[in-house]
Amino acid sequence: MAGARWCRTRYIPRPIPWHSRSGKKTLSEKIAVTAAQMPGATPVRVMFQDEARFGRISAVRRCWCPKPLRPLVRAMLTQEYTYAYAAVSPLDGRLDSLILPHVNGHCMQIFIDEIAARYPNERVVMVLDGAGWHRSQDIRLPEHLRLLPLPPYSPELNPQEHIWDDLREKYFLNQAFDSMDALEDRLEAALVNYESAPARVHSITAWNWIITALPN
Repeated sequence: MAGARWCRTRYIPRPIPWHSRSGKKTLSEKIAVTAAQMPGATPVRVMFQDEARFGRISAVRRCWCPKPLRPLVRAMLTQEYTYAYAAVSPLDGRLDSLILPHVNGHCMQIFIDEIAARYPNERVVMVLDGAGWHRSQDIRLPEHLRLLPLPPYSPELNPQEHIWDDLREKYFLNQAFDSMDALEDRLEAALVNYESAPARVHSITAWNWIITALPN
């Protein structure tokens, strides 16, 4: 694919997706405009936000086992789900997350308020996709937090998607859970692991075109 490269199974875009052709603002310009909407001169933190659904539907994949044995993996198909909300700061590898029961405007408000409370002394620019609950008219933004939409139909531009890929691979492949409590315990442990490993998160999400666009 021209202008792109593949790393394992993850697509990493090489060109800067926000560009100046046809008068469109670059990513750095959009961040500056969005940050200027907030009062004060505190540091600007740029976060990429996304949600992921986790349920009692197992993902069965190939795995290692000693010869001559064949691996046996339990499978499950239960229509029960929970949702992880997360926002990553590629510059320093900080990850902030919550486990919530739904994806809707109410839960999004809870997550936004939590992020604002965790970074009271910074202006937060949260980059996110155009999901309906992200655009709810009922959402009330804190004074020091603003939303910046991704270009339409561009989930590959969100590094938080790669955190989900890595988390599912490391913690959920070939796993079956006897209850939602067990699944949520596993998800919580995984998110805590990523939150406590900023260097690892940075290595996954610090794409060059993002880092060069961030304010110093």
